[in-house]
Amino acid sequence: MSALLDTLARIRAEVCALHAELTRYELVVWTAGNVSGRVPGYDLMVIKPSGVSYDDLAPELMVVTDLYGTPVTSLSADANGAPAQWENPALTPSSDTAAHAYVYRHMPEVGGVVHTHSTYATAWAARGESIPCVLTMMGDEFGGTIPVGPFALIGDDSIGRGIVETLQASHSPAVLMQNHGPFTIGKDARSAVKAAVMCEEVARTVHISRQLGEPLPIDPGQIESLYARYQNVYGR
Repeated sequence: MSALLDTLARIRAEVCALHAELTRYELVVWTAGNVSGRVPGYDLMVIKPSGVSYDDLAPELMVVTDLYGTPVTSLSADANGAPAQWENPALTPSSDTAAHAYVYRHMPEVGGVVHTHSTYATAWAARGESIPCVLTMMGDEFGGTIPVGPFALIGDDSIGRGIVETLQASHSPAVLMQNHGPFTIGKDARSAVKAAVMCEEVARTVHISRQLGEPLPIDPGQIESLYARYQNVYGR
């Protein structure tokens, strides 16, 4: 039990701290957006509470749910039968929890999910338009085009289904959900936040490029080469 409690404390602290990166890079406004992290070794996830100001977030306010988005109200007793000294905050998890949970259930390699309404990426999503791979940075990070996912309403796992269906057919860790905004995934929550930051950067750059003329495409073979090098060689 102590191992689980230690892991929960670590993931809660990490997820809480990463929300500051969303405001730092101006990817969210007010209380919009969310970061979640899978709890390794357990069918649990940690996510931002709904409606709480970013300035007021604290590790102990991060909500722990199962992988169906249901808040966990208790933990099993330890090996000696003693009750766990732990409780979840009496807060509602983010309205996007069902989408995050669906991703974790169907993509076991994913350890973090992020949703933002970052301006440029959301503008592409509003047009239902994918971001073409016209930058070597995109080849590195996204392995090609950043795809558009289907229109879906918040409230059930429809958004999650759209995320999974779109990203399973792509190298990209980012998807632009039509008329909604970007969702990103990663091996952990920090990697998913990085993908969100990079998604907004390339969305802005490609938009500006198109104001000057038609961006030059990159040959698909070169994109694959860029992606393979960056993912398997760069920084190792």
